[in-house]
Amino acid sequence: MSAVVKRSVAIRGHRTSISLEKPFYEELERIARQRRLPVAALVAEIDAGRPADTNLSSAIRLFVLEDLRAAR
Repeated sequence: MSAVVKRSVAIRGHRTSISLEKPFYEELERIARQRRLPVAALVAEIDAGRPADTNLSSAIRLFVLEDLRAAR
């Protein structure tokens, strides 16, 4: 099992933290590279589209999961 790691990211000028397991963060980095975006820009997109009742870390995990499912 991979431990959860807390990371800090700037979204639209303010810093926030996300807590993700290493495999989720690695996939997030991969998706950002594919889209030719900085990780912070991708996180900002995910943040803008997430439901108000979903925390950012969960929204990122769901985003990564959906990307992996779509690739199958």
